[in-house]
Amino acid sequence: MPRTQVTGRTGPRRALTVLLPLLLATGTPLSVGVPASAAEPGAVRLPVMPSRLAAGASCTSASHEVATATPWEQRSLELPKVWPSGSGAGVKVAVVDTGVSQQARALAGRVTAVGGATADQDCVGHGSFVAGLIAAAPVKGVHFAGVAQQAAILAVRGTDDRGVATDTTVAGGIRAAVDAGARIIEVSPALADRSRTLTAAVSYAAGHDALIVAAAVPDATTTTMSTDTPPRSYWPADEAGVLSVVAVDAEGQAPQGSPAPRHADLAAPGAGVIGIGPGGTGHFIGSGASLAAGYVAGMAALVRAADPELTAAETANRLTTTAYPADVPRLDPYAALTSVPDTATHGEKPAEEAVRLPEQHTDAGTTRRALLVAGGGGALLLLVVWASAVVPRGRARGWRAAARNRPTGTS
Repeated sequence: MPRTQVTGRTGPRRALTVLLPLLLATGTPLSVGVPASAAEPGAVRLPVMPSRLAAGASCTSASHEVATATPWEQRSLELPKVWPSGSGAGVKVAVVDTGVSQQARALAGRVTAVGGATADQDCVGHGSFVAGLIAAAPVKGVHFAGVAQQAAILAVRGTDDRGVATDTTVAGGIRAAVDAGARIIEVSPALADRSRTLTAAVSYAAGHDALIVAAAVPDATTTTMSTDTPPRSYWPADEAGVLSVVAVDAEGQAPQGSPAPRHADLAAPGAGVIGIGPGGTGHFIGSGASLAAGYVAGMAALVRAADPELTAAETANRLTTTAYPADVPRLDPYAALTSVPDTATHGEKPAEEAVRLPEQHTDAGTTRRALLVAGGGGALLLLVVWASAVVPRGRARGWRAAARNRPTGTS
């Protein structure tokens, strides 16, 4: 499927998505404001969250900058309307990425390291950023927060300590997440080649009713931003049963430099989004399909917490069928969480009900009008029948009254 394209105005936000791939590679701080502009007085300069580190590069340190304004992505998804209806409590969400640090204060007390991950280390910081999009708790004075703010996070290492992934590391991360009881598994890496190891891991998750939400394409880097390649598949996103996600910016367009997927199930904010780092209370800014997958994974956690009997496949179906129509349907959290569950999907037989008029015709005024019309029609029919019998007889008698008890033979 071609990349999402929605016609809209260009401007500072569009310029932001053009620059992000380069900034991701260099780690250059980016000024964030509304509108986003490096020259705007009072704008907050946030460091960029990398998706991987060069050999020998230092680990990502804590940010000292705090974004206090409401991020565009939270406004776009209308998350404040969703939060009163769900928190994700009781659902385990695994993040198969660079690890998730327990030093991230917005996730304090809710991170458990499994597989090859360590409890206090995420050198790259990317996994902690994604986990924050999924489940960061609100902080006083800061409008950023995760989607499912009480969900439990499973930190799963799906890469090496530099952020480089292989089919073996990703497959091992998926299996470790399943064994730890994850109901939602976010997978950030998007690999160019399919493998039996990865396919088997995806099947293992499906067999345990765990929903995999995966980036449909790799996050943009300096090597992908100048490459104009035709749409293609990436894994595990292209495996059957995986919910594949692409990123869009504030104008609903795919970020510049992002590869185009052959197929994607959902689109979500993933260009110039704000999130947490591996430590401290400061914020970073990032871009990529992996971040969009984080938003979708958080929403999947809310849906499964609200309706625990939904299977992984039914949860994916809820998210896709309630999405905004587009080339790639856009995630609609409020519709997904508030839509009436279809009991038939659980194999239950709907209760029989008395026959009734469709809802749009059952108001009192319409019902009275229908009864009056029906009654009037019946009376008219009786009148026609009576006339068809009486009128011919009247004409035959010259409209004289009928004789009563006249003796036979009397003149």
